[in-house]
Amino acid sequence: MDYAPAVWVEACETNYMSADRPEEYPIDYVVIHLTTDVLPRMLRMFQDPSEGVSAHYVISSSGTRIAQCVRERDVAWHAGNVWYNQRSIGIEHEGWVDQPVYSDGMYEASAVLTATICAKYDVPVDRDHILGHVEVPEASHEDPGPVWEWDKYMKLVKSARRRIKT
Repeated sequence: MDYAPAVWVEACETNYMSADRPEEYPIDYVVIHLTTDVLPRMLRMFQDPSEGVSAHYVISSSGTRIAQCVRERDVAWHAGNVWYNQRSIGIEHEGWVDQPVYSDGMYEASAVLTATICAKYDVPVDRDHILGHVEVPEASHEDPGPVWEWDKYMKLVKSARRRIKT
């Protein structure tokens, strides 16, 4: 595992691509997603070989559970754009776009994870490099949705990044 607070719940090997990142592909982005389902069902989806989808991490709506499903060196199929998949880490957040409930705990857990990824791969902590799924070119999804508090989230990520030693 790449992130100590996470539990390992491996995605089916057909739902991601083995790689040797960042040597093979640089990691330049973190893509923020919303599951539109409950965490256990998302984890089962990532383990289903017929789905063809995965993410590196999934965070519960409370922020108390983080699952890692794909190693950071590998390419998760999360962004709907191969180039962005190859150059990003995908983080899913449990919830629904039409019924968003983003808890402080979820924002905080996600911000620390994102800051850790940014520190590890020298990804700038800004909105050009920390994207919503909707901002990925050719994206077919609207997540994390219009009520995701980007200003709050980025302040938390920046604060967490300052605390992380590189």
